[in-house]
Amino acid sequence: MSDAAKPDPSDEALVHEEALVLEYEFDAPPAKVWRAVTIPALRERWLPDCDLAGAEPESTIAGEEVRYRLRDSEPPFRESHVIFRIEPNEDGGTRFRIIQQVCDITLPQPANSNCCLMRAAA
Repeated sequence: MSDAAKPDPSDEALVHEEALVLEYEFDAPPAKVWRAVTIPALRERWLPDCDLAGAEPESTIAGEEVRYRLRDSEPPFRESHVIFRIEPNEDGGTRFRIIQQVCDITLPQPANSNCCLMRAAA
């Protein structure tokens, strides 16, 4: 687990039309929500280790944001990032945002891709 002082600027690219963004308001204080997403025994209840590419977070900003990498359990075993952002709301509770985006996967080009091949004139 790594602690970062500032969010990774590349994270801003995650919040666009290809990302799934869910936002929730909880009555619980941010510290309680933070524990639920970072303590493995608590996280395991709703985000099991078997859904993760690795049990440890990829990055963490203490009390504010944690990022995990998910892996599908069935072929083609696609991977995605899920970021949990936590901030206090106006009512003393928590604004909880979940941002998920498929990782960039470049698949090899099949040999029979029927792609046009440009040739120089001789």
